[in-house]
Amino acid sequence: MKTEAEDRAREVAITAIIKIGPEHDPAVLTLAEEARKLRDYAAVRVIATDIDLKPATEDLSIIARVKKALAEKKADYLKPIKAHIDAVSAAFLSITAPLDEADTITRNKVKDYRAAVEKRRLEAEEINRQKQELARRETAFHGTGEITVDTAPVEAPAPVNRVFTDLGTASMMKVKKWELVDFKAVPDEFKLLDSGKITKLVKAGGTIPGIRVYEEESIRVTTR
Repeated sequence: MKTEAEDRAREVAITAIIKIGPEHDPAVLTLAEEARKLRDYAAVRVIATDIDLKPATEDLSIIARVKKALAEKKADYLKPIKAHIDAVSAAFLSITAPLDEADTITRNKVKDYRAAVEKRRLEAEEINRQKQELARRETAFHGTGEITVDTAPVEAPAPVNRVFTDLGTASMMKVKKWELVDFKAVPDEFKLLDSGKITKLVKAGGTIPGIRVYEEESIRVTTR
């Protein structure tokens, strides 16, 4: 019989403690208040001379610092949750693996059986075709219409496209898929641009036919 201590230990082992309610966290609230003040300052700010750039730059630095602090606080809340989700996902991946294997094995065996039935059906059709061809040739050879060869058709197995059981139904269906065989022949509307590759080449000073390269001002903010 398990003791109370053992039950408590088991409960601790399977229980995750996470922080919730960042909107009530004093540290987060302080940063939120600072963010609102910065927003209000920005709303009324006027930049009319070079001198006005200095306080604006200082505020941009403060904004970057507050963003970083909030991102760190957010990570504090999300990291345990993500770790928990990853752990649960990994556990269930291992648990469900045998089911996935069983599903794949069974489906493949059903497909193999249906492929064998289809092969026999095609063979039966070919035999029947050859029988009819032989009968036609014999008729032409004798010139009397007499046929002595066996023209009785070989029974071709019919594939089963739907199976009903008390537990469920399996229906066979055709699913269209695709694979690339000639990229040049593909219409332009189905070709996608590799944004990452193009950006890397443009940043390195390269050009690409059909791509306009231009410059746009951006402000980079560094904090100390």
